[in-house]
Amino acid sequence: MVATRRRGRPRSKILLDSKSTTPALNPEPSAASLPVTGSGSDSGSYLVREHAFIPPSVSLADISAGSTYTFHSPLPSAILTNPSAAVTLGVDEAGRGPVLGPMVYGVAYCLSPYEQILSSKGFDDSKKLTTAVRSRLMENICFSDSELCANVGWSVCVMSARDISAGMLRPPGVGAYNLNAQAHDTTIRLIEEVISNGVNVKEIYVDTVGPPMSYQAKLSLRFPLCKVTVSKKADSLYPSVSVASVAAKVSRDFALEQFFQLCGLNSAEKIGSGYPSDPKTVTWLRESMDELFGWGSEARFSWSTAAEMLKNDGEPVEWPENDDDGNIDISSAFFVSASNDVRTWFGKPILAEAATLSSDF
Repeated sequence: MVATRRRGRPRSKILLDSKSTTPALNPEPSAASLPVTGSGSDSGSYLVREHAFIPPSVSLADISAGSTYTFHSPLPSAILTNPSAAVTLGVDEAGRGPVLGPMVYGVAYCLSPYEQILSSKGFDDSKKLTTAVRSRLMENICFSDSELCANVGWSVCVMSARDISAGMLRPPGVGAYNLNAQAHDTTIRLIEEVISNGVNVKEIYVDTVGPPMSYQAKLSLRFPLCKVTVSKKADSLYPSVSVASVAAKVSRDFALEQFFQLCGLNSAEKIGSGYPSDPKTVTWLRESMDELFGWGSEARFSWSTAAEMLKNDGEPVEWPENDDDGNIDISSAFFVSASNDVRTWFGKPILAEAATLSSDF
């Protein structure tokens, strides 16, 4: 990679000063829990900032590192006391379209008879609910003294913008990992992890990604003991999907908010919604862009909005050309001619040296 000059703006520095930016931890005790993956020590804790609720699925360490991670709630007591009973599980996502922040996949599950009760609790497609209502519902399924927490389990996978883009921008020799494939794999992995913990999942409802019938056939083959339904608008039709929608949306909103607070940006109003169609978001991207490196792990470089901005306003960069197999030849970065071959920098190969010595006798 060759850059001709450097005029970029300094990237935002992530602050990890616990006195000013890291919330105190207030762990919620639980009798049983699915394993939590992700490097953040706060992945399974309830975070409190000035008495405001922040969901336990927010891992500051992973968010600041731009890492994808998974959070599983404790198993609800209703399932623990009746482990052989049939369970219904719903799947939905939040943040598929934005150029900023993670895409979050959520699953929610409960004993099958309890699913119909969920509708009476106020759950619906998260986009139809206000921020305050979503936060209240999320809080109710998190704390152990509530009816919802005793009956509903949930999990989320927070797919970082960095990892999404890294998959989509893989070189030709490897092959792009498109967004639908990433979404399918994440959904399957979340369901498998719930089942592997002993949850007797018998029904699965999924808000579709791509054509519903082909996706349903794919999931049915993967989970042959479950009745699988993949549908458009599933987050409005099936209560378990509505809960998953809320879990995913609230987790994403807080994760993005926490990231920008760690960067010292305390106002989301300047950043906008994060969608490419939002003028505030586009303005923020343009003003905060480093002309060589672009942005931090909060931006999806594979989105056309970001790619065009880098192409038009970023530093010109020359990359070595690919060979016939799509691989990049970087040898020119180490030597340009036989006389400058790095293999001769430290003397001759031992066999060549031996041959030279034997010819002298």
